[in-house]
Amino acid sequence: MSPERANLQASRTSSPKEAKHHAERFEDIGSEADRYVEKSRAPNTRRAQRSDWKDFSSWCAKYARSPLPAAPDTVAYYLADRSQELKTSTLQRRLMSISDAHRTAGFDSPTKSAQVKLVWAGIRRDKGVAQNHKKPTLTKHIREMVEHLPQGLLGVRDRALLLLGFAGAMRRSELVGIDATDVALTDEGLVVTIRKSKTDQVQEGRTLGIPYGEHEGTCPVRAVLAWVDQAAILEGPLFRSVNKHGHVMGTRLSDRTVAEVVKRSLVAAGHTARGYAAHSLRAGLITQAAIAGASDRDIQDQSGHKSLLVMRRYIRDGSLFRQNVAAKVGL
Repeated sequence: MSPERANLQASRTSSPKEAKHHAERFEDIGSEADRYVEKSRAPNTRRAQRSDWKDFSSWCAKYARSPLPAAPDTVAYYLADRSQELKTSTLQRRLMSISDAHRTAGFDSPTKSAQVKLVWAGIRRDKGVAQNHKKPTLTKHIREMVEHLPQGLLGVRDRALLLLGFAGAMRRSELVGIDATDVALTDEGLVVTIRKSKTDQVQEGRTLGIPYGEHEGTCPVRAVLAWVDQAAILEGPLFRSVNKHGHVMGTRLSDRTVAEVVKRSLVAAGHTARGYAAHSLRAGLITQAAIAGASDRDIQDQSGHKSLLVMRRYIRDGSLFRQNVAAKVGL
């Protein structure tokens, strides 16, 4: 008997009760599949896509256009209109979100049309595609920042957060995602396990070494150990909130808090916070290592970059004045 005929015969012999059970089970399976689709994207990606889609839907409602499925001219006009206010990089993300929404709903993406491609090419040519990257916090900045931290446990935490984030060239999500059990002390320093990152959504994980610093005040190993000891953290999130009474809470820090700590520390040290964010720690280590002459491979091992091309952007920034020919012509 063929599989198709067997399935047909089984459906005919199923009782109403069994059929209802199978239908309910099928709905449960569908809900589980939807949950896995949601899990396929990082939380920050999901937030960005929701924001993008809200903006596009609102624009479509304003002009009485259908957002899903959207006609190619709707997307083209949306790009032309929003390009007056948004950066090219933001528009590019909006395009990707619109395309993703259509594919998820089973529609062909209007972003593939010639009309949309031509408008997008014109915007890129007119506005340019260069991105405004966050400024790096170099070693000189880090030294000043940790000298002006607040008193008490908050300062102890922020010192550990800044120094570990810098020495590990970590993304903010990686930094706040570390648990106490992900950190192991060795004779050479700390071994930190990064269980999930932006480029490792399936959680293969990676380990990186954090060596002892030359100076006690800026040593990331001593800073982390001091925080763990004084906050009495044995398990759970490594970096946690500290309330206004100086008590350590059980809640994990949000990734936005890292940016707040970076900016607050820069201002306290007498610098402007403009152009700096959580990513400045990661960019800072990469840039400083390039200035010190570290190899691309060694820097990539620490930063966890999958692409050398992306990482070399920071290396180029760090090499602008090293062996610069303009400094050798006698000006």
